[in-house]
Amino acid sequence: MVPTGTGPRQLLGPNLFARNSLFPVQPAGEEVAGRARTDSAFASSTTTHSLIRLYLCAVKTLRFASVLVFLSACLSLQSDEQKAEAAEKAVLARHNELMAELGQLYELRQQLQKTPPTDTAAAGRSRRALLAAEAGMMDWMHRYRRPQDTVAVARRLTYYAAQQTRIDSVGHLFRASQDSARRLLAASSTSSSARL
Repeated sequence: MVPTGTGPRQLLGPNLFARNSLFPVQPAGEEVAGRARTDSAFASSTTTHSLIRLYLCAVKTLRFASVLVFLSACLSLQSDEQKAEAAEKAVLARHNELMAELGQLYELRQQLQKTPPTDTAAAGRSRRALLAAEAGMMDWMHRYRRPQDTVAVARRLTYYAAQQTRIDSVGHLFRASQDSARRLLAASSTSSSARL
C-alpha cells in the first residue's frame, strides 16, 4: 500500500537518483511519510526500486549500444573507403613502375635494329614483342577511367581489381619481351665476338 502525498524520492529512496549507483542500498528501518514500513511494503518497494533501476540501466545500455553501432558503421565506411583508395594507389603504383621501364623497351628495340642478329626471325619476333608490350601499356592507359567517388565502394573495388589484373598482364609482357630481347642480344654479341 502506497502512502498518499509521497513522491518517487520518498518511495524509492535517495539512492535511485544518485549518479553511478547501480544497486542502491535501502536502510531497513527507514520511514516513509511518518509510517514505519512493514515487511510487505518494504519488499514491494524494493522490488519496484529494482525494476526501475533495471529499466534505467537498460536505457543507458541501449543508448550506449546505439552509439557503438553508429560508430562501427562510420568506421566500416571509412575502412571501405580506405580499401578503395589503397586499391587505386596499388594500380597506379604498378603503372608508374612500368612507365619507368618504357624507355628500356625503346632502347632494346633500337639495339636489336643496330646489332646484326644471328637469327633474323628471332630478332623480328623480339622487336614485335617489345612493340606489343608498349602497345599494351598504351591501350591500358587509354582504357583506364577512374570511377567517380559517388560510385559504390564495392563496384570501385571490383573495377580496381580488374585493372590490377590487366596492368599485371602488361607487366608480364614487359618482362617477357625484355628478357627475350636481352637473351637475343647476348647471344648475338657472343657469336660476333667468337667470329673475331
